[in-house]
Amino acid sequence: MRGHRDALNVLRISNRRWTYFSPAELIAPGERTGRFRIGEDERIVDAEGHSRISIEDAAVALLDEAELPRLVQRRFTIGY
Repeated sequence: MRGHRDALNVLRISNRRWTYFSPAELIAPGERTGRFRIGEDERIVDAEGHSRISIEDAAVALLDEAELPRLVQRRFTIGY
């Protein structure tokens, strides 16, 4: 976790164009729903307090951001 924090800090002070993806705490094979929430610096949790996302929906979120960048120079996360 410290390595990711350090990498994000390096990006923040660089002159590069970047977007940093921080997935939910639990990312596992599942169903592609296309229904998830996007956040920035705060983790996203469901009604039971779980931070989770399927690999399939994580892939959708990453491809959406690559095709239509909306979070340039920012970190983002996803979850249900």
